Amino acid sequence: LLYLFILKVGHEPMPPTIGTNVLGRKVLYLPSFFTYAKYIVQVDGKIGLFRGLSPRLMSNALSTVTRGSMKKVFPPDEIEQVSNKDDMKTSLKKVVKETSYEMMMQCVSRMLAHPLHVISMRCMVQFVGREAKYSGVLSSIGKIFKEEGLLGFFVGLIPHLLGDVVFLWGCNLLAHFINAYLVDDSVSDTPGGLGNDQNPGSQFSQALAIRSYTKFVMGIAVSMLTYPFLLVGDLMAVNNCGLQAGLPPYSPVFKSWIHCWKYLSVQSGLLGQWFRASSSVLQLLFRRVSSGSCFALE
Repeated sequence: LLYLFILKVGHEPMPPTIGTNVLGRKVLYLPSFFTYAKYIVQVDGKIGLFRGLSPRLMSNALSTVTRGSMKKVFPPDEIEQVSNKDDMKTSLKKVVKETSYEMMMQCVSRMLAHPLHVISMRCMVQFVGREAKYSGVLSSIGKIFKEEGLLGFFVGLIPHLLGDVVFLWGCNLLAHFINAYLVDDSVSDTPGGLGNDQNPGSQFSQALAIRSYTKFVMGIAVSMLTYPFLLVGDLMAVNNCGLQAGLPPYSPVFKSWIHCWKYLSVQSGLLGQWFRASSSVLQLLFRRVSSGSCFALE
């Protein structure tokens, strides 16, 4: 968590190293996850790897409890599952109804758990300036309320909500249209291409197998598109909060999340800043220097 977040705010405490790419050209590579983990242990001890973990776990637990409580108050039993026997119009209505229900639960749970998420982010980002302003959950709640009021607990909430909404609708609708238009129900996986009448037991089994993975694959693809919303939301959670990582020269003071979005849009191109600290395996292990990267000189 700490490793990802200090990179998310644009802090690079270690210089890049020279390496070669697959074409044999020399490029600058930033330290990988394991190098940074060793650096954090040297500076902060092993406990430093778990900064902000307690409020993060509390946030996840609160989100889970909220979703469970909402399912009891608004049971999903009335939502009919999409069936292969449904026509396109009927199945689309069911997907819209199901997605709307998921969106309602996600938005409510996100709003209730966001204050703890803000505390977790600020606890982690203190590593940049070696500060100790935010320690326990209760003391952090008191500091935020005293300095920023109630709105301080919800900074960065809007881009997070937008990211959640775009992810749910994008993932569910794309999976629905792919399953409806691109997956052929007439395909059977029987040896020798046996028809459905000859082997009804395996009818549509191949199509069903493809459908079972469609939503999972779409989730990965759409999550890459919605990651900028999460990045902006996390940056706003620590911006101008009294910590060095949220103030110049580490970060400009943003007037709003739209200001932050515009700032990142013009920094080193889309791939240079929008996907920094992405949790994909390639981003964790092979991080190339973007044209606008800057490094801390200590």
